[in-house]
Amino acid sequence: MTEKPASVVLVHGGFVDGSGWQGVHDILTQDGYEVIVTQHPTVTLSDDVAYTKRAIAAAKNPVVLVGHSYGGVVITEAGNDPKVSSLVYIAAFAADAGESVQTLIANPPPGAAVPPILPPKDGFLFLDRDKFAAAFAGDVDPRLANFMADSQVPWGLESAGGTVTTAAWKSKPSYYLVATDDHMIPPPAQRQMAERAGAQVTESPGSHSVFVSHPDKVAEVIKQAASSEAAMSAPQAEPVA
Repeated sequence: MTEKPASVVLVHGGFVDGSGWQGVHDILTQDGYEVIVTQHPTVTLSDDVAYTKRAIAAAKNPVVLVGHSYGGVVITEAGNDPKVSSLVYIAAFAADAGESVQTLIANPPPGAAVPPILPPKDGFLFLDRDKFAAAFAGDVDPRLANFMADSQVPWGLESAGGTVTTAAWKSKPSYYLVATDDHMIPPPAQRQMAERAGAQVTESPGSHSVFVSHPDKVAEVIKQAASSEAAMSAPQAEPVA
């Protein structure tokens, strides 16, 4: 299979790790893309950006940088790396300079679902395990959703409160997949952030874990971003005299 002229770096969000990207990874690698999945610790935003930049540096080709949920904040900062050609937000926070997840969720739309985030403990956040599936993974196989609840990664307050310094979407092409059944980030908020970022928007039925439940939909958006950037960078044919 011919190797694609773009690499894909997949950046997970809070409460989960990179293993949730397996379905997306498998589709993209079968199609010839180099795929790198970050395993950043979600303790501080600066560390998560550093982990992501190391993944970008390791890629063989220009990078399509993909973030889910809090991972959107990470790619918004790390995406300023000159090796990044485009950004893909999957039900993610497309923050602006000075914004964090904490500031973006401070004023939810009226009637929006309230994520079941427990009070912080020792500087870390968890979701209520009994409410995890309904809030985070409503369309995921129940056994897997329960496992995701029981294997939560502690999400550091310094990650959730870490602010963006320069928003990469202001200088890089952006794509956004809105999960229309999301109970963590309200779909109207997703649309608003996507519009502000000037992103090309795709909507799909799916929970906040749309990357797990519908990896084909997510992979299509990523391939669209990769194809668009490849077409833009391809040498143009000389006009026929």
